[in-house]
Amino acid sequence: MKYVCSTCGQTHEGLPDISFDAPVYWADIPEHERETRGHLDSDLCTIDNNDFFVRGCLEIPITGTPDLFTWGIWVTLSRSNFDRYVDLFEVDPPPTEEPWFGWFSNRLPGYPETLKLKTRVHLRSQRRRPRIELEPTDHPLAIHQREGIALESLLSIIGPRLHGTSPP
Repeated sequence: MKYVCSTCGQTHEGLPDISFDAPVYWADIPEHERETRGHLDSDLCTIDNNDFFVRGCLEIPITGTPDLFTWGIWVTLSRSNFDRYVDLFEVDPPPTEEPWFGWFSNRLPGYPETLKLKTRVHLRSQRRRPRIELEPTDHPLAIHQREGIALESLLSIIGPRLHGTSPP
């Protein structure tokens, strides 16, 4: 997909996805305490052996195209679902595995508050990160996930982040 960037005015090829390195709550832990209070890697996070997070993919259709934009975000899981996720990570989940409840755990730029939006975590095969489905509400992000977003609107949200002028 080619597009004209709203930040630099240049034509770019291919729309990158944007992801978060950690759930927002990770930053609440003083850096010198992180090693003893939690664990963070590219897919899993635990805090105080009480809060459990997985990284997933929130896919947004781009209207008028077959393309998707993906936010790499974090959601909480119950301890039992987190443990099951870890157990199933190296294998394909059984086809009967139902989606799990989770709370959205990042703040997405360009949207009203996204923390604690209700989600469903859908496991996927071949070691792919889970697909995150938002509860069907009137929140703009949930509407975009259901109905899509115009490329121009998406670029106004993510453009500054593509050039490093605004943190995700």
